[in-house]
Amino acid sequence: MAKLSPETQERIRYLKDRFPRRRSAVLPALHYAQAELGCLEDDTLAEVAALLEVPVRMTTEVVGFYTMFDRLPTGRYKLEVCRNLSCKLMGAKKVVEYIEGKLGVRCGETTEDGKFTLLEAECLGACGYAPMMMVGPYFYEFLTREKVDSILDALSRDEMPPVAPAGYLEKDGAGSGGNGKQAVPSASTEIRDHLAIRLGAKGDKA
Repeated sequence: MAKLSPETQERIRYLKDRFPRRRSAVLPALHYAQAELGCLEDDTLAEVAALLEVPVRMTTEVVGFYTMFDRLPTGRYKLEVCRNLSCKLMGAKKVVEYIEGKLGVRCGETTEDGKFTLLEAECLGACGYAPMMMVGPYFYEFLTREKVDSILDALSRDEMPPVAPAGYLEKDGAGSGGNGKQAVPSASTEIRDHLAIRLGAKGDKA
């Protein structure tokens, strides 16, 4: 089975002494492992536990509780459509059905070329911008069929679709610029930035 690279092992060991209780390091450590390997199989859970010097049950319990962790391989791009109340009321089911038709798979399945896995997710913290979908660490909000088409077309070319700059989205309304658009601050940007900092994507070692 695939083993973690020396770089990832070092980052996980660094986490071990950063928290007052080592079990608090399990969650970010598993994020590191999944980011590298794509999923968390039994051998990887045991390896992470050994690096943190905690019982294996602590890593298995975490992946059993949090839906963002995958026990089996997924496609190159994991499309997670929020299914919680706000998104459901704003048409999340229709978004899922549309993507199923576009990709020729059912929710929970991966396309034959291994590029896309379609999933439903619990609340992703963007209730004011429903319906929404997460692709990797990026949030795509106020989804329409046209936006879904644009996202899937870009991903098919292995290009990440652009997200709204500086945490702002354009929503139909009385914009100050006279163009019929209104800048709406996106709470999901704060979530992305927080996750990036926690996982060391902005210069923090861990």
